[in-house]
Amino acid sequence: MNGKGFQSDWQQQIETAIAMRRHLHRIPELPWNEHHTAACIRDMLTYLDIPWKACAKTGTVATLGDGSGPHIALRADIDALPIQEESGVEWQSEQVGCMHACGHDGHTATLMLVAAVLKKQEITIPGRVTLLFQPAEESGHGAKYMIEDGALDGVDEIYGWHNWPALKYGTGFCPDGPIFSANASFTIQIKGQGGHASQPEACRDPLLAGAAVVMALQQIVSRRGTPQSPMVVSVTSFDGASNPTVIRDHVTMEGSIRAADTTVCHQIGKWIADIAEPVATAYGTTATCTYHPRYGATCNHPPAAANVRHAIETCMGEQAAPSIPLPLMASEDFSYYLQKVPGAFFILGNSDSDQTSHACHTANYRFNDQLIQEAASIMLHLVGVSPR
Repeated sequence: MNGKGFQSDWQQQIETAIAMRRHLHRIPELPWNEHHTAACIRDMLTYLDIPWKACAKTGTVATLGDGSGPHIALRADIDALPIQEESGVEWQSEQVGCMHACGHDGHTATLMLVAAVLKKQEITIPGRVTLLFQPAEESGHGAKYMIEDGALDGVDEIYGWHNWPALKYGTGFCPDGPIFSANASFTIQIKGQGGHASQPEACRDPLLAGAAVVMALQQIVSRRGTPQSPMVVSVTSFDGASNPTVIRDHVTMEGSIRAADTTVCHQIGKWIADIAEPVATAYGTTATCTYHPRYGATCNHPPAAANVRHAIETCMGEQAAPSIPLPLMASEDFSYYLQKVPGAFFILGNSDSDQTSHACHTANYRFNDQLIQEAASIMLHLVGVSPR
């Protein structure tokens, strides 16, 4: 796409960023396969005369400014999801079974708008600014590999954001402490003895045992956890397919864990095994439980979170902060960055119509292009530069 508009005034820069977002939306790519997306980002940075380097394969790191102030990093995620788009927009995905269903195309275009403004005003940047275009946020641990490849070298603070369709456009928040939860997944394999459906007494039915395990796991949230520490345990898959006359000899269940505290998330994994194994034994079967840790809780550092709240109020007004239960039970690999350096992650409301209220990770999701201007203004404020 043509990046000429990025060298114009603020309004033209916004329109160019929207055009870039829609271009990226047409060419979504799955985690660790963002080759065309990375090429588009790098070509644009080159066009803007901003030095960059590859990081973590398809990631890109660009740095501007050489002032004596703090070195601040700003992050955007660039990957898409394995979803067949049904939004019906003119710029709908051209890739079968792949869609920007979480707004990462919008996050990327926003950071490119920030890059364009910073380049035009580079002499006014108080310190240094590093821009992180990160791959594989969607379960690929992209942030972890960016860090290992030096993305945070010399960085003093880091900030990132996400759109949120459950909130009205024009609202935003950034709490102290946890904003997103830790997550993990689990697998339970139950083995019994299969046979003919007419002779259940000669079998040890793993389907029956699995059903009992599913019910028993419900006690974790209600009886093992505390009301002050929110958690979710969801069994999301139960593979026991057979036919009407066959009792099979094994079933496999999978599920998801969410918790406000990373340590609690790990504890839930142990509780699942503590419950599933004896329940399976009671039905004459055996259960093997495997815990798969994923992302830690995304916990904002209070001083950095206060900086974001001030930026949101300055750019969007004091009424921008909504009342919402926290932490959100979604997860983010931005948690890796916050474990290394101070920083904060913030949420901006996406919804201003029925079309923009569809949840992330759904086939009808639509990113609200108005957010590009809002989020870019907030990020620029955080690094001490005016957008105009």
